[in-house]
Amino acid sequence: MSTPAPARPILDITGLTVRYGPRRRSRRALHDVTLRVAPGEAVGVIGETGSGKSTLARTVLGLVEASAGTILVDGEDVTRHGRRQWRALRRRGTVQYVFQDPLRSLDPDLTVADSLTEPLLVRGVPRADAVERARALLTRVRLDGALLDRLPGEISGGQRQRVAVARALITEPRLLLLDEPVSALDSANRVQVLEILKELRDAGTALLFISHDLGSVAGVADRIAVLHRGEQVETGTAAEIIGAPRHPYTRLLLGSAPTLRGPAPSSRAERDALRALLPV
Repeated sequence: MSTPAPARPILDITGLTVRYGPRRRSRRALHDVTLRVAPGEAVGVIGETGSGKSTLARTVLGLVEASAGTILVDGEDVTRHGRRQWRALRRRGTVQYVFQDPLRSLDPDLTVADSLTEPLLVRGVPRADAVERARALLTRVRLDGALLDRLPGEISGGQRQRVAVARALITEPRLLLLDEPVSALDSANRVQVLEILKELRDAGTALLFISHDLGSVAGVADRIAVLHRGEQVETGTAAEIIGAPRHPYTRLLLGSAPTLRGPAPSSRAERDALRALLPV
C-alpha cells in the first residue's frame, strides 16, 4: 500500500533575506529564513522585539520587498508580485492577517456588520447573504449576533480581537497570519482566542502565529521557529522546543515563560552565561 503524498504547503518560504536602506548602508532584518506551513498546521514564530518576526509577516503579505529567497502562497510565487497582482490575491482572500491591535484593522466609524461584510460585498455577494455569513462567524468566535450593530469603540478589547478574527475568516482563507494576537488581552480573553485558533487549525486552516510569548504559542503551534536578530536559530516541534531546546536564545525565551515546564535557566548567573553565548 503506497504512502499518500504530503500536502502541498500553503506557505513555503525558502532562503528569505530582507534588507532595509540603501545598498551600502543597508541593515539586515532577516537572513536566509526557511519555513513551511501545511494545511491544518499551526507554526509559531518566536522572538523578541527586533528579531525580524513582524518583518517576516509583512514580507509574506507583500508589504516589504524581499532582498533574496522565494515565497510561495498556495503554490503561487508571490516574491516579485506587483501591486496589481497582490490586489488580486488579497481579493481572492487566500491569505488574511490579524493585527495585534484590532483598532488598526477595524474602521471606528463602521459597525461590526459593515466591517465583516465589506470583503464579501466587494466580491458581489448580496448584502443579506453577507450579513448571514457575518452572523455565523460571530457565533464561531463565540460572540453574540447582537454585536453586529455595535461600533468597535462600543465593545471590549477581547470582543474586538474576536471580531478581527471573524473578519479575517469571512473570505475563508487558507492561510491566516496572526501578529501578537493575544498579547494585549487579559487572561480570560487570551484563553478564548487561543481556543478559537486551535479550532481553526483543526478545521484545516494554516496558521502562522507570530509572538514574543512562547507560552501563548506553545498551546497552539505544532512547530515553532525561533528568530534572533533576523537569524532563524532553531526550528522544531513544539515539544522539542519546549522540552529540549538546543540554542541558548531559545533557553532564555523558555525562562521568560514561567507557565511552561522545560529546561529553563533557573538563576541570573545561568541566564547571563547563556546571553554571553549569543552573537553580538
